[in-house]
Amino acid sequence: MSPTHDLLLRDDECFLRHVDGSVQRLPVARWRGESRDPADRIFDEELVSRCAGATIDLGCGPGRFVAALTARDRVALGVDHSRAAVAETRRRGAVALCRNIFDRLPGEGRWQNVLVMDGNIGIGGDPTRVLRRAADLIEAAGVVHVELDPDVEHVDHQTVRLESGSAVGPWFRWARLGVLGLEDAARESALAVRSIRRISEREVAELVSR
Repeated sequence: MSPTHDLLLRDDECFLRHVDGSVQRLPVARWRGESRDPADRIFDEELVSRCAGATIDLGCGPGRFVAALTARDRVALGVDHSRAAVAETRRRGAVALCRNIFDRLPGEGRWQNVLVMDGNIGIGGDPTRVLRRAADLIEAAGVVHVELDPDVEHVDHQTVRLESGSAVGPWFRWARLGVLGLEDAARESALAVRSIRRISEREVAELVSR
C-alpha cells in the first residue's frame, strides 16, 4: 500500500469508491478488533479456534487475528504492505512483516494455516493468484482459510480507491470471490475445497492441497 493507504487506515471512517461512483463504507472498527457487534466477536473467536497450529495471515491489517492467536501461545505471523497496519499489529504484541504477500516470506511450505480474511482474496484483482500464493505457504496437511463474498457467485473484478475525511488514495485493482468462483480458482491453484462454513452471516471456506 502507498503512504496514502497508511493514512486512510488511521481514520475512524474509510470508504471504498468504485469507478461507477458508488461508495461502500468499510468496517474499520471490525478490522481493528473494536466492533461492538456480537456477530463480529463470534466470527473472530470461531476462526481463531480453528487455527491450532502455526498461522500466517495474508493482509493482516491491524492484526486482530495475529494478536488473538499470539495471546493463545500459538505461532502466528501477520503480513501487510501497510506500515500503519504492521505498526498497529506490533503494538498488540504480535509479530508482523511489512511486505508484499507475493514476496518471499518466512516458513514457505511449512505453515499449518493461512488466513485470507476481510476480502483479501481480492488483492491485486486476482483471487487465483492469491490462492496460489497461499498454496505455496502451507505444509502438506495445511489449511487455507478464505473468506468469501456472499453477494457474489463467481468473481467480480473491480477498480476502486480508498477515501476518508483526510485523504484519497489511488485507484487499484480489486476483486470479490463467491462460492462458484472459488471452485475454479481452487482447481487452478492445486487446492481442493474441504468445507464452506457460515459464521455470523459470513462465509469461510477451508481449502487443502490436492
